[in-house]
Amino acid sequence: MAEITAALVKELRERSGAGMMDCKKALAENAGDIEASIDWLRAKGLASAGKKAGRTAAEGLVGAAVSGTKGVVVEVNSETDFVAKNEQFQGFVRDVTQLALSTGDDIEALKKATMPNGKSVEEALTENIATIGENQNLRRAKMLEVGQGAVVSYVHNAAAPGMGKIGVLVALEGDAPADKLEALGRQLAMHIAAAAPLALNGDDIDPAIIEREAAIAREKNADKIAGKPADIAEKILKGPVDKFRKESALLSQAVVFDGKTPVQDWVAGEAKAAGGSVAVKDFVRFQLGEGIEKQQSDFAAEVAAAAGVA
Repeated sequence: MAEITAALVKELRERSGAGMMDCKKALAENAGDIEASIDWLRAKGLASAGKKAGRTAAEGLVGAAVSGTKGVVVEVNSETDFVAKNEQFQGFVRDVTQLALSTGDDIEALKKATMPNGKSVEEALTENIATIGENQNLRRAKMLEVGQGAVVSYVHNAAAPGMGKIGVLVALEGDAPADKLEALGRQLAMHIAAAAPLALNGDDIDPAIIEREAAIAREKNADKIAGKPADIAEKILKGPVDKFRKESALLSQAVVFDGKTPVQDWVAGEAKAAGGSVAVKDFVRFQLGEGIEKQQSDFAAEVAAAAGVA
């Protein structure tokens, strides 16, 4: 049986929002597996769906830049937040983000591209690691482009112009005036930063995520579907899954500005007011460190061990 440590309980509490005793029980029931414990808590109604996406954040910066009708976001990781405030590191992120606008978002190709100082991105990164004294990684990049319209960027928790903890791009196609597209795109990008949609439409959400939600709904509604014919049980379970799709897809989410109007309707209204056509083609949202497992350490214990104190 896996050891249920205080650190595991603490992580589960932070990610699920559930109480300490519930977290301990969930971990015990699931052999210390964090993800399984989150699902167990949700099935028992003890954790919120929104907490599921929580991840221990790696440090660094997300950079965003736009040129004409294309834009790019890039994530560069570091070990500590101190490095994210370092001018040399920020300069590297700024240069790489600008370079990605012309090179594209293939990471291997980007690493071979030439920086303003004549060195390759990979060489500059190696030099950064040596001079700053901390491991760094060019993790990912994504470009969006439209034929007619605008790509608009937004950076949340900005540490410097164009770089911060969350970077968003939204691609709008249409013939509305440029200033109207820019304003609309920025508002929409701010919504995306806050609401963290999983896909543009409900049908585009990863099937594995939908399967997971369906499994949670089945366990959570076990009493309601017990003894029911299969078709009736499926109708009962369809409601929670459909609700999840609606709340997780950008176009069907309620805009954060009023909490009720679907994004698709809101965009249509804004386009009409602007006197042109606007369609949301795509979006990308990078949150610093999402999906990265970051090893937790006890700093006091490390110091004591280094000093030879038992």
